[in-house]
Amino acid sequence: MSKNSKRGFLVGGIAVLVLAGLVVGFRGGKKAPPTFERPPAAVTLAVATTKDVPVYLDEIGKTVAREMVSVSPQVTGRMMHINFTDGADLKTGDPLFTIDPRPFQAQLDSALATLAQQKAELNLARTQYARYADLVLTKAVSQAEHDTRKNAVAVDEAQVKQAEAAVETARLNLQYCSIRSPIDGRAGRRLVDVGNVVEANKTPLLTIQRIEPIYADFTVNQNDLTAVQENMRRGTLKVEVSLPDEADKPLAGQLTFLDNAVQDATGTVQLRATVDNRDRRLWPGRLVKIRLVLSTIHGAVLVPSAAAQMSAKGQFVYVVKDDSTAELRLVKTGQPQGNLVVIAEGVKPGEKVVVNGQLGVTPGGKVRDASAAPAAPPATGKAAGGKS
Repeated sequence: MSKNSKRGFLVGGIAVLVLAGLVVGFRGGKKAPPTFERPPAAVTLAVATTKDVPVYLDEIGKTVAREMVSVSPQVTGRMMHINFTDGADLKTGDPLFTIDPRPFQAQLDSALATLAQQKAELNLARTQYARYADLVLTKAVSQAEHDTRKNAVAVDEAQVKQAEAAVETARLNLQYCSIRSPIDGRAGRRLVDVGNVVEANKTPLLTIQRIEPIYADFTVNQNDLTAVQENMRRGTLKVEVSLPDEADKPLAGQLTFLDNAVQDATGTVQLRATVDNRDRRLWPGRLVKIRLVLSTIHGAVLVPSAAAQMSAKGQFVYVVKDDSTAELRLVKTGQPQGNLVVIAEGVKPGEKVVVNGQLGVTPGGKVRDASAAPAAPPATGKAAGGKS
């Protein structure tokens, strides 16, 4: 065998042995890949609680004065005095305006004089009639003359009544010169000044509105009307009225009016609530938020609104079990109650639910309550601004 042939045979043999060793090592020495355990997801937890909560309708409404009166004069004359300030609180009978009373005093004096004259003529007619009644018995006067005196008495009596009516009219006109508040309420801005001539029943003088208590008018959809009517049969429904800038400070009221028909154009029905307004937070004409409480759910299960998530199968929450694993549970939610929501089905009182960190949670995976983690230790470096 040649030298080159011996070298080739030796190299080939080594290659075969190396290959065989690799094959043996591959078959008998393979190891399983190391397992990877996912760390617990950091989440915030909350405990499901129970509470009596309302079933309600939320609507937008407007406040309306309990009473509103537009004051106008009942006689024509010149304005002499204004006896109030704009925006004043008024009581029934408080003086408001004074119209020049002198012409009306003169009319009253004239009417009284006429009445006195008519009464004198009546007394004279009665005296003459009594005299003729005696003379007719003795045939001293004719029956026709007697009847004439009798008719004269009737005419004078009618004229006295007419004069009395004129006196009463003149007295009323004189009283109308002093205009007083017809209701308790708050005065608006006066619409005339002293010196102007105002016309009876035409010239507007002032608007007075009673705002204690106050009305809150609103509408509900006709689809909600049945629920409103059914709950009204059980008693007066409560109402909570709040201003848009004070949503957390509602005022309590009661539903006092339900209209007798549904509006064709809108499909809604008009309702009215009466609200105590002693502190005058509500002002006529303001838009307000109105919550009509229909009924109460006793012992409702509540969780934070952020716990409820949406999936293709519906709403769900992650419930954390005792072994710190998360369970995806489909739920049926009810109405929001502030920052909480009612869970009608799916969660029991006392169970823990995930409020924040749902994206890092997998069904059956471990979770860690980040809200319960200990605070980080204080920094060991020098305080800011200290000398180095």
